[in-house]
Amino acid sequence: MSKNNLLEIQKVSSGYGSTTIVNNFSFVINKGQILTITGRNGMGKTTLMKTVMGLIEVRVGSIHFKNKDISKLNPSLRSMLGIGYVPQGREIFSSLTVEQNIMLPIFTRKKLEFDIKKNLENIYNLFPILKEKRNDNGSSLSGGQQQQLAIARALIFNPEIIILDEPSEGIQPSIVSFIADTLKTLSKKLNTAFLVVEQNISFISQLESDCILVHKGSNIKILTASQLSSVEKARDLLSLEAH
Repeated sequence: MSKNNLLEIQKVSSGYGSTTIVNNFSFVINKGQILTITGRNGMGKTTLMKTVMGLIEVRVGSIHFKNKDISKLNPSLRSMLGIGYVPQGREIFSSLTVEQNIMLPIFTRKKLEFDIKKNLENIYNLFPILKEKRNDNGSSLSGGQQQQLAIARALIFNPEIIILDEPSEGIQPSIVSFIADTLKTLSKKLNTAFLVVEQNISFISQLESDCILVHKGSNIKILTASQLSSVEKARDLLSLEAH
């Protein structure tokens, strides 16, 4: 691996039971890079993300993070190394307040090596609506606000990379644009990398990122950010319907 490589997936295969879903998949993400993965439903995108996070076992191949083979590590250990995860559906705890949702992950760590209060302040600067609603229950938030909360929760540990699965799903266009701008800001200012599974062509274009097209669990096409600089170009090249 190059010293700039943060996450490297090498010929990975995984699946459920006797069925292989992800097949011989490879890619590399550098520090501060945003990489999107797209494809139609049922093509293995979420299975791939769960494999990277350690929720599904690697059958063949390897996953390296900062030059360390993490293929056999559980999700908790991968999180401690600096990998954040925002699953599809957000998984917000509706009975907890916004701030309790953000702070919940700290109870999984015995030792904290950073200033939680400062991190929380930085998160509220990124997502002002969460500060405004910090004492409200998660169930009171709109879909877009819940997505911001899910990202905020992943940020509490200052991860070096965050995996997001369908972050624009069910969200109004103005919030989708806000989230895209926020990810780009974090990428540039904090050198945070993002691995984003997405079908929303507009969102992919706004992220100004390279994109892997997935079909039947394999990466069949890699497109550069310049090729996806407009929604029209992205739609034509990715052969998907724009949202």
